[in-house]
Amino acid sequence: MNKELVKGNWNEQKGKLKMKFATLNDDDLMYLEGKKDEMLGKLQIKLGKTKEELDKIIAEL
Repeated sequence: MNKELVKGNWNEQKGKLKMKFATLNDDDLMYLEGKKDEMLGKLQIKLGKTKEELDKIIAEL
């Protein structure tokens, strides 16, 4: 995932992800500087997606 994408539009993307995946909550999508990989790992587990699938989903938002 592009670092600029996460920083620039994360609030917008977060809302779209929550609409697409009702099981996600604010804690799942909390982006902390330097903790992106940890957050993405949690999302992968919760959604049952690979890193590549998750990157594609986020890129398509």
